[in-house]
Amino acid sequence: MTTCVFVQIRCQPGTTYEVAEEIALREIHSELYSTSGDYDLLMKLYIPEGQDVGKFINENMKGIKGLERTLTTLTFKVF
Repeated sequence: MTTCVFVQIRCQPGTTYEVAEEIALREIHSELYSTSGDYDLLMKLYIPEGQDVGKFINENMKGIKGLERTLTTLTFKVF
């Protein structure tokens, strides 16, 4: 069973579209949205069974130019 997580992504000013394009090329997400507020993007992804959530996100997000900060929310049950 996979783990669903949401990752909010803050980008350096003026880089949101470039960051989104790089994430899309990596094909790790289920959905990716532009948002307002403290973060610029909201990504929904499923972590494969047996994978460490933090390590999976770090390995797949590292090296993306313009990515400033992330905030990950774990999910437990869908209703």
